[in-house]
Amino acid sequence: MTAPLPPASLAPSPAETIPWTDPQRHELFRSWLAGIAPAQRLLPETVRLASVDASFRRYFRLDTTDPAAPTRIVMDAPPDKENSDPFVQVARLMAEAGVLAPTVLEWDRPNGFLLLDDLGRQTMLDVLDPAQPDASRPLYDQAIAALIKWQLASQPGVLPPYDRALLERELALFPEWYIGRHRGVAIEGKLKERLERSFKLIVDNNLASPSVYVHRDFMPRNLMLGVAPTLGTGVSSLPPEGALGVLDFQDAVYGPITYDIASLLRDAFLSWDEEFVLDITIRYWTAARKAGLPVDEDFGAFYRAVEWMGLQRHLKVAGIFARLTLRDGKPKYLADTPRFIAYIRATASRYMELTPLVRVIDEVEGTSALTGFAYGRV
Repeated sequence: MTAPLPPASLAPSPAETIPWTDPQRHELFRSWLAGIAPAQRLLPETVRLASVDASFRRYFRLDTTDPAAPTRIVMDAPPDKENSDPFVQVARLMAEAGVLAPTVLEWDRPNGFLLLDDLGRQTMLDVLDPAQPDASRPLYDQAIAALIKWQLASQPGVLPPYDRALLERELALFPEWYIGRHRGVAIEGKLKERLERSFKLIVDNNLASPSVYVHRDFMPRNLMLGVAPTLGTGVSSLPPEGALGVLDFQDAVYGPITYDIASLLRDAFLSWDEEFVLDITIRYWTAARKAGLPVDEDFGAFYRAVEWMGLQRHLKVAGIFARLTLRDGKPKYLADTPRFIAYIRATASRYMELTPLVRVIDEVEGTSALTGFAYGRV
C-alpha cells in the first residue's frame, strides 16, 4: 500500500532529500549555506544532488536569483576523508594559466564545504561519437588547447612531484588489489619477479620524460562544454574555441608530459581506432612543439613514451577500481576493468621487453592470444 503524499507545505525540500549519514554534518551544511546565501544570492531550498565521484566528495547544484549565474555548485568534502586545499590551489593555478575551471566563491575550510561556479551539465564525453571522428576533432583540438595552456604554466616546486616513489605506489595497487584481492592470485615466485621487472622498466621510461603540470584525469568526462545557448532542438551548441571547462583536478602533480595526453586518448569509457588516436596525438605533439613545450623531437619516440605512460595509468586504475569495490563498496567501477586489462595486454604486447607483463596478464586472466584491441572500450 502506497502512503499518500504529504501536503505541499509539508513535502520535503530538495535539500532534505539528499542523504546524510551524519546529522551533525547535515546541520553544519545547512547553517553554512544559509549564512552565505544572501551575499551569493543563493536559494538554499533548491539544493539537490548533482554528482558523486570515486572519492568521498559529493557535488550539489542549487539555484540563485542572479540571471548571469542561475546555478551554483557546492562541493561536500568531509575534511577527515578529503583535503580541499589542493583543489583550491589547483583551481587558482588553472585560472592563472588561462584555463576555464570552477572558481572557488566560498570556502568553509574547517568543515570542507565549497561554493563553486557552475560549468554546466554537459561533458565532452556526452557528445562524442566514435562513429563520427571528423565531427569530434574540433572538441579534441579544444582539449589540446586547454592542456597546452596548463602545461605552459608549469613551474617546479609548486605541485607535488610525480616522482619514482609515487609512480611505484600507484603501480603497487595492481598486484595488491586487482591480482591478489580481486583475482585471488598469490604474488610470489615467477609472477612476482615478472611484475617487479616490468614495473621497473615502466617507471624508468616514464621518469625519462620532461616534467610539467599533470592533471592526472584529463579525459572527456572531466571536460565540460559549459552552459551554451540552445539550438532549436534544445541541444546545447558547442562552446567557442578554447572554452572547454576542466574539472576533477585536485590530484594534480608535477610530472611526465606524456601523462595527460595518454589520459585524453586512452579512456576506458570511449574507444577510437588507432588512426584517430595517432591523428590527435600528432595534433597535440605539433601544437606542443610550436608552443615550446619539451616534447621529443622524434614523434615515434614521443608516441612510445605516451604508450608506456598509458600502461602506468591503466595498471593503477585497475587496482583502484578493485579497491573501490572490495574496500569502499562501489562495485560499478570493477565492471570497467576488462577494458583496462585489454589495453594493458595489447600495449605490452607491442614491446618485447614487456613480455613478462603479458605473461602475468595471461596467467591472471586465463588468456593466451590477443584477439582484438581498441583504444579504450573493447
